[in-house]
Amino acid sequence: MINRSFRHVHARFDASQFGAMFAPRKPRHPLMRLAVGLLGLALLAVLLVLGVVVGTAMLAVGLARRLLGRRAKPQAHTGNVVDAEYRVVDKPAHTLPY
Repeated sequence: MINRSFRHVHARFDASQFGAMFAPRKPRHPLMRLAVGLLGLALLAVLLVLGVVVGTAMLAVGLARRLLGRRAKPQAHTGNVVDAEYRVVDKPAHTLPY
């Protein structure tokens, strides 16, 4: 019987080098660390401002469409009125237990 454990499979295919190729690393130089940190903060600020601007524009366009849409089409009452009679139905005396 052949003993094939995970160690044998791991010895044949080692993906740690492949994963390390795409892993983010901090630069070693302190000024480069500061520069990369400031670049990240600047990118975060730009994305935040862009999101607020896009959201505000979407709200403004939606409100403008709603306001202009009501003025352009006055609501005309057509003859499609349904006349009905209603009556209040009392609660039944016996209800099903839960």
